[in-house]
Amino acid sequence: MISKRCFAITSSDIRKIFSTSSKDTINLGIGEPDFTTPKHIVEAAKRALDEGKTHYTPNNGIYELRKEISNRLKMDYNLDISPENIIITCGASEGLMLSFMSLVDRGDEVIITDPAFLSYRNLIQLCEGRPVPVKLEEDFSLDIEKVKESITDKTKCIVVNTPGNPTGKVMSKEEVKGISDIAEDYNLIIISDEVYDKIIYDRKHYSPIRYTDNCIVVNSFSKTYAMTGWRIGYLYVSENLNSDFRIIDHMTKIHQYSFACATSFAQYGALAALRGDQSCVYEMVKEFRGRRDLMVKGLRDVFKLYPPEGAFYVFPNTEEYGTGKEIVKRLMERGVLAVPGVAFGEGSKYYIRLSYATKYEYLERAVEIIRETLLGGM
Repeated sequence: MISKRCFAITSSDIRKIFSTSSKDTINLGIGEPDFTTPKHIVEAAKRALDEGKTHYTPNNGIYELRKEISNRLKMDYNLDISPENIIITCGASEGLMLSFMSLVDRGDEVIITDPAFLSYRNLIQLCEGRPVPVKLEEDFSLDIEKVKESITDKTKCIVVNTPGNPTGKVMSKEEVKGISDIAEDYNLIIISDEVYDKIIYDRKHYSPIRYTDNCIVVNSFSKTYAMTGWRIGYLYVSENLNSDFRIIDHMTKIHQYSFACATSFAQYGALAALRGDQSCVYEMVKEFRGRRDLMVKGLRDVFKLYPPEGAFYVFPNTEEYGTGKEIVKRLMERGVLAVPGVAFGEGSKYYIRLSYATKYEYLERAVEIIRETLLGGM
């Protein structure tokens, strides 16, 4: 009775872990900002509701929002992206789904990293494609030669994520150019997940779309503006890619029959987010930086770890103490929730992901517990 595609994917290990935790647990597993959405964004959505903006919008989103995204891309990254080459989606998750569904056929191979955000693997398999993991280096950099070695005549796409979840790694300009060159040389499409592009501490953000037209960029308002529950995101492509393949038209068809449009009043909230004062973003990033520094300082003599350069995760190596799953179990018994690295790839079994998207005082206590548990032999 149940379709085979349902058995090709698995439920999120992260959600399973959440379901077993108590209300008193210090949650370092959560993948969302603990801040509430800035007030001016909330007020804009309220106004939209009061003004009766509760109907369907155009499938690809209201023009004002697509135009503002276009303006922001020009201002921030000097990219010339037409509003016609932008689709407003129900979060980045839908943007990823549209990208894979419009490109991947049965048997196609898609290169991903190990570790990688767990949705990639499952969405590829849902499309009857085959994810091909490329192990990241010890410092979470990407070896371009390993990517080349993974390419076959069945390879269709490469997925990159910068800053990365779960590693917090920001891809260097050289890495991004290297991947872009591969896309050009082998006629592949890059799907670039850039939902953390504004949460960066020590590096500069580079997008593959700057160096190749063979790129779909997926982004979201969720992380930047603490809008995870709003389910509002977007994707965009270059003029050349769209003119060659009309990929926006094909993705819009899938979007039309699955979601129709992103929530109308959420789009007006997103518009206010882009047009409004960006100090709320700077303040959140400043707070994340302080939390990152706390985690790194408190754990660097416990684990082998590389300080995250973006996002809000630490991804330490647990091999000295056991597998990631074993460490997660020990920490959960002490009231700290973490995620085993194997949730993000089979090659990451000796890692755990610790999110610092929670209050400073909780992080201080969590660090104490981790130190007591692992250094104290408890």
